[in-house]
Amino acid sequence: MAIGPLEKRLTYEDYARLPDDGHRYELLEGELLMTPSPLTRHQEISIRLSSLLFAHLQKHPIGRVLCAPLDVILSSLTVLQPDLVFVLAEHKEIITERAIEGSPDLVVEILSPSTIRRDRVQKRRLYAQHGVSHLWIADPDAKILEIFELQGENYALTGTYGENDPFEPKLFPGLTISLGDVWV
Repeated sequence: MAIGPLEKRLTYEDYARLPDDGHRYELLEGELLMTPSPLTRHQEISIRLSSLLFAHLQKHPIGRVLCAPLDVILSSLTVLQPDLVFVLAEHKEIITERAIEGSPDLVVEILSPSTIRRDRVQKRRLYAQHGVSHLWIADPDAKILEIFELQGENYALTGTYGENDPFEPKLFPGLTISLGDVWV
C-alpha cells in the first residue's frame, strides 16, 4: 500500500529517518510502500528454506544467507526487503552493519496475497535493473518455486519446480533441496 501522495521522491536518507512503528516499508523508485506482516505459513517457508541454505553454507562457506527484515539498498531511491538474500563471499563487501548495500547474488521472494503483483512485476523489474543475477519466487499456494536468471537486462525463467521435485540450485554446488521439505 502506498503511503499518501508524494510531492517528491523519497531517498534512503528519508527512509532511514522513518520512526520505528513496527511496520515494514520499502522504497520503490522513491515511492514509500508499507507491507503488512507476512502470514505464519510464509514465515515457516522462509525459515525452512533459509535453514537448508544456512546448513549447506556451514559445510561449504561460499557466501552468506540473510533473512528479512533486512534492507537491500539498490540505489538512493530503491530500498527493498526480500525474504531471503544470498551474497557470495567474493561480494561480501556489500554486507554492511546497516544493510546490503548493492546487488546481492540471489534474492528470494515468497509470495503473499497482498504482495503478489509487487513481487512479480515491480520488484522483479527493479532487481533486474540493478543487476541481481538470480531471483527465486516461491508460490506457497501452488507449491511451486520459479528460478530466474538475469540475461542481459531481463530475467529468463530457467526452471520451475513443483512440490515433490528435487532442486539443485546453481549457486549452491552440491546442494539438493527436496521442495516437499520447504512447503507447509
